[in-house]
Amino acid sequence: MWFIQKFIVRKHERGLLFKDGDFIKFLAPGTYRYFGLRHRHAVERYDISVAAFEHRLADYLVEAERAEIDRLFHVVETNADEVALVYLNERAAAVLGPAERKLYWKGVVKVRVERFDLNEGIALDARLTKRLVNGRDAKVLAVVDKAVYARIVPDGHVGLLYVDGELTNTLAAGLHAFWNVAHAVGVELVDLRVKALEVQGQEILTKDKVALRINVTASYQYDDAAKAVRAVKDPLDQLYKEIQFGLRAAVGTRKLDTLLEDKTAIDRDIAEHLGMRFAEIGLSVISVGVKDIILPGDMKDLLGKVVEAEKAAQANVIRRREET
Repeated sequence: MWFIQKFIVRKHERGLLFKDGDFIKFLAPGTYRYFGLRHRHAVERYDISVAAFEHRLADYLVEAERAEIDRLFHVVETNADEVALVYLNERAAAVLGPAERKLYWKGVVKVRVERFDLNEGIALDARLTKRLVNGRDAKVLAVVDKAVYARIVPDGHVGLLYVDGELTNTLAAGLHAFWNVAHAVGVELVDLRVKALEVQGQEILTKDKVALRINVTASYQYDDAAKAVRAVKDPLDQLYKEIQFGLRAAVGTRKLDTLLEDKTAIDRDIAEHLGMRFAEIGLSVISVGVKDIILPGDMKDLLGKVVEAEKAAQANVIRRREET
């Protein structure tokens, strides 16, 4: 049977007319009647106060109906090295990465576009960082969540900026933001303050084959964090190992009685062992010192008896003097 199909496109709407599933044209506000078989015609309506136009045929329409597309839409397109930030009524609403396209209805919502050439750098300037990252607008933060990488570098630290796995820059304290749409961006924080490294329970043989357990503390500070991480995979792990090596060398070349008479000799030897090695890679070893020298159980008992004997001898000397 033949029917008249009636469609109404309201003032805040635009329509897309289809016949037998094929796109025919865009419809302005108004009333439309079409004669034919039931359901042969169809109209898809869009509220233009919702500016972003998402449609399965968007790319086709841009190519096949370019004149109408330019009349009805803002067409935002980016090249292979560009990012576009779209504002709707001056609120950041979308970020387009390289080689993307998006359509926005004209007529109700004000559309403004900022473009950024990634070849000129991926860092956002202070103005844009404040607007996109440092504000409290939850909708804006949701828009930039995946498109912008932001990191705060605390006071007393530096940030090592990695782009696609390559260390590219050192960041001072503060808030930093970068476009994260065409590159993998990350920041590693490095503490520049003086810190302590504990090397616990190192069991080492003296020259006369006495097994000692020694605890060492070192204080260190980064002079050039970027240089350090480029030179050594894990600077602190390397420092820990070098303290162990220096400790073994210092203890293994001395007899027990020599070590007990001058414990600072170990400190000096380790410091000398570390100094030049780490200065060359941007890490200063400020101090190193032995905290404890723990003797084996039988040696403790022997020394305890020696100490008791010395005390008794001293007491006898004092008693004899008093008697005379």
